[in-house]
Amino acid sequence: MIIQPLSEAALRAQLDSLADLTLDTVAGGNALGFLAGVGHAEAAAWWESLLPAVSDGTLTVWTAHDGDRVAGTVSLRRETKPNGRHRAEVNKLMVHRAARGRGLARALLAALERHAAHEGLVLLHLDTETGSPAEGLYRALGWQEAGTVPDFAADPAGVLHPTTIFYKSAHTPAGGGPAPR
Repeated sequence: MIIQPLSEAALRAQLDSLADLTLDTVAGGNALGFLAGVGHAEAAAWWESLLPAVSDGTLTVWTAHDGDRVAGTVSLRRETKPNGRHRAEVNKLMVHRAARGRGLARALLAALERHAAHEGLVLLHLDTETGSPAEGLYRALGWQEAGTVPDFAADPAGVLHPTTIFYKSAHTPAGGGPAPR
């Protein structure tokens, strides 16, 4: 499996494959901002809307390929405000249902975390549906829970669910828990 960050041109070239991955993810019950019935054109347009952020460097998108198909993706959105340039948000971790169970989500997150450390980002944060398999993955990888927000987002069927906010800090000691004061 090859995991690589995408340039603006590479993202543009993979819009259809990323739209297919998005549709598979939504069909599997993960909304990612979309509801059931989302079409290929709408998913591709959403990915296309990210091109300016990839171009200006505020967003990095990684893909993992299984042959010619995009099997997974994750994105890192940097904070642009001067007082927050030390942090970034992890967005849209997706693994195609046919590629799950092979460690791809872990590998994508590892690539993202290495890049974030290299870039000097000391705080990463994300949100995920409470009780989802992704929540267990983040816990297993050392992410710390910051809290839960009720009725945060709708699933593909439109039913509201809570979300759990997680963070990972370069200042958190190995093994988790708060950093010593």
